[in-house]
Amino acid sequence: MRILFLLVTLLSSVSVFAQSGGLKGFVYEESTGEVIIGATVNLKGTSRGGKTDVNGFFNLAKIPAGSYTLVVSFIGYETVEKAVAIEASQIISVKVVLPKKSRDLKEVNVSAKKEERKYETKVGVTRITPKELKILPSIGGEPDIAQFLQVMPGVISTGDQGGQLYIRGGSPIQNKILLDGMTIYNPFHSIGLYSVFETDAIRNADVHSGGFGAEFGDRTSAIVSVNTKDGNRKHHSGKVAVNPILAKIFLEGPLLRDKGDTSTAITYLASIKHSYLKTSSPALYGFMGEPYKSKLPYTFTDIYGKVSLNSGTGGKLSVFGFNFDDHVNFKNSSDLNWKSYGIGTNFVLTPAASSSLISGCFNYSSYAISLVEADNLPRESNINSFDASVKGTAYFQDHNELNYGVELTGFKTGFQYYNYVGVRLEQNDYTTQIGGFMKLKLNIGDKLMFEPGLRLQYYASINVPRLEPRVAFKYNVSDHIRFKGSTGLYSQNLISSKSDRDIVNFFTGFITAPDFEITKADGSIANNNIQKAVHAVFGIEADYKDFDFTLEPWFKRFDQLITINRYKLLPSDPDFSIEKGKAYGADFTLKYAKGRKYLWAVYSYGYVDRNDGYQTYPTPFDRRHNVNILAAYALGKKSDFELSARFNYGSAFPFTQTQGFIEQIDFSNGISTDYLTQNGNLGIVYAKDINGGRLSDYHRLDIAAKKRFQLKKRSSLEISGSISNAYNRQNIFYIDRVRNTRTYQLPIFPSLGVSLSF
Repeated sequence: MRILFLLVTLLSSVSVFAQSGGLKGFVYEESTGEVIIGATVNLKGTSRGGKTDVNGFFNLAKIPAGSYTLVVSFIGYETVEKAVAIEASQIISVKVVLPKKSRDLKEVNVSAKKEERKYETKVGVTRITPKELKILPSIGGEPDIAQFLQVMPGVISTGDQGGQLYIRGGSPIQNKILLDGMTIYNPFHSIGLYSVFETDAIRNADVHSGGFGAEFGDRTSAIVSVNTKDGNRKHHSGKVAVNPILAKIFLEGPLLRDKGDTSTAITYLASIKHSYLKTSSPALYGFMGEPYKSKLPYTFTDIYGKVSLNSGTGGKLSVFGFNFDDHVNFKNSSDLNWKSYGIGTNFVLTPAASSSLISGCFNYSSYAISLVEADNLPRESNINSFDASVKGTAYFQDHNELNYGVELTGFKTGFQYYNYVGVRLEQNDYTTQIGGFMKLKLNIGDKLMFEPGLRLQYYASINVPRLEPRVAFKYNVSDHIRFKGSTGLYSQNLISSKSDRDIVNFFTGFITAPDFEITKADGSIANNNIQKAVHAVFGIEADYKDFDFTLEPWFKRFDQLITINRYKLLPSDPDFSIEKGKAYGADFTLKYAKGRKYLWAVYSYGYVDRNDGYQTYPTPFDRRHNVNILAAYALGKKSDFELSARFNYGSAFPFTQTQGFIEQIDFSNGISTDYLTQNGNLGIVYAKDINGGRLSDYHRLDIAAKKRFQLKKRSSLEISGSISNAYNRQNIFYIDRVRNTRTYQLPIFPSLGVSLSF
């Protein structure tokens, strides 16, 4: 009854609001004009306060009329106080600018997030900031989110090469990767040290590893949402960096300068990075032997640009575009190439007389990939898509909110593939889907945060509506101990072209759910052709002084997974089959941050299986144990010299063993086939048990050091040195079944990088 009363109170508070006033605004940093996420905002002498969101926005509702002092603070910045006068039936909008402290020790302060932990459920969510990205030992001298994601709880990586991440029992196709609201279909390069995202352009990244809210749809495992900056509003700045792997240029600045509280600013942001590892590896590392002597066969080029119009009242309109290109050619083994490009717009606005924040986007992108291996049977896949969305947030008193929105997505997929017996599969599809959601955030007595949500997903091409209830909660036992949990229903339309028989597969192709009936292994017809899952995540958070602990057990049940039919022997056999699966585990995270010292330790246990109706088997990414330890220490009076190290251990991946090889004769001419003289194709005889074998364990140590030299007020030179795989562990990457040749992850890899920021 109490919850029902709160719901009625929230929905009726819009009319009650007229009896009081409100205060909203945006918080920016003085030097660049960029928004500040997580700044603490409160009215001095009262209990009213809050935090700024990813847009730097805050809202304090139902404030009695009167004069107040607004206090805004954030770690590393000076606290600012601003006088405000609240009038009945009026919403006051303010702009707050925080100057940096004169002496910044570059501390990572855990306690600064305590209020956010208290009023945000954050179940299965880890937020990555630029400061944290730069703590990790950066291979080649340039930090990248691909390297940092590998130390996240519940995240399994295939290693330096391959560019694949698996999040809490989900395959890459089950993870949605977003860049400013646009879906990125392949965010990681074949050299798994780097992503397509430009580190210096990132504002923040949120990793939702399970149990995510109703605002996200069309994926059954995880969400990674990356948001970029808008560009420097005050002055032109940039960065030039070079190392043995890549070179890059990053530029940002004002096209129309921000001149004050109510002025409009137009900013730009642009970056280009190119990897020349294929050329540099034999020249710089050839003396170390293989594989450097024969060239590391990786090249990629990433181009990204963004222009933003920022109004003086906090509204924003951005246009961005990108072009990503990746190529890897293993001599006499496989040749892979993928390309992606897109253009998108997004906006943020807050109506003058409203306490709401409204945002939206419209995007178009294209992705194409091709792979040719030793069997000369090419795999090809492409996807072209558009998406549009409008979302809103209504703010109420005492940290209560109402989130709502609608999304429209359409895409075209093309796919060509040969299975292990040489039968060709080809599919081209068009599909449209619509999603709508509503989520309430209720603060009950400052002890319980309760978030019920509901998502309606409609898959138009296969005429399947899907109602997905979701709920999350957090209970504050004390100021230092909190319980949390979330559960919900999830679905998606996209299907992966990956074969679970491959020993490390880095071909990422996409197919939409077919619009024809699919027969299950027991002979029955599936009710619909979408993929479905149920999540349950629970957790305990605790902090003591400078330590922060989190334990999250989790469970995912995949009720229906549509896959390419591995048992297809004849062209007349079904192209698709249906599987089920489950995944469960627990992640323990320890974080310590005090002054110059930083420690991050994660232990993950996981179990993942699938059942195709004939047998239950482990997935290729079923890694039981995974350990990541990251440590950093800053030296010098200005903390301008930093040492860091990262250790990773992962238990062995499973794989399907090879029993032998046969010659496959083409009998397309029937009895006229000359099987005595015809040269057949090479066929592989697989072991009966899918993924019945295990590769060797994976472990690696990376160490790094970097020194920053301040040249002028706004320019600095940074020299960084690193050693990846410091004790030269041979970790398996890829096995060519036909030739029985092995490719290993990178051996010991020293590098030196230089960057100039201005």
